[in-house]
Amino acid sequence: MRFYEKHGVINAVRTAGNQRRFDESAACRIHVAKLAQRVGLTVREIAELFSALPADPGPEDWGRVAEHIVTEAEQRVADLKARLELLGSGARLCDLGAALDS
Repeated sequence: MRFYEKHGVINAVRTAGNQRRFDESAACRIHVAKLAQRVGLTVREIAELFSALPADPGPEDWGRVAEHIVTEAEQRVADLKARLELLGSGARLCDLGAALDS
């Protein structure tokens, strides 16, 4: 939890006894963040995505997050497929360097 708090994915409020208290959406945010990480989003990208969420996100809010994650995942898959095609093209790997870096 500290990791995700440190990176702005979740937020805590400190009590008078200096204990952290997380809101009800924190557990859901962590689950969604882990899923987003598995499809390739960075913690910074996830924190930016979550910054637009209200304090108590509803189904429509989470739906927009899901759409964003799916779009990002599909783009990353397309990029990987394009790179795999280049690698399988039979060209010299050294000649593919610039194409693979883009």
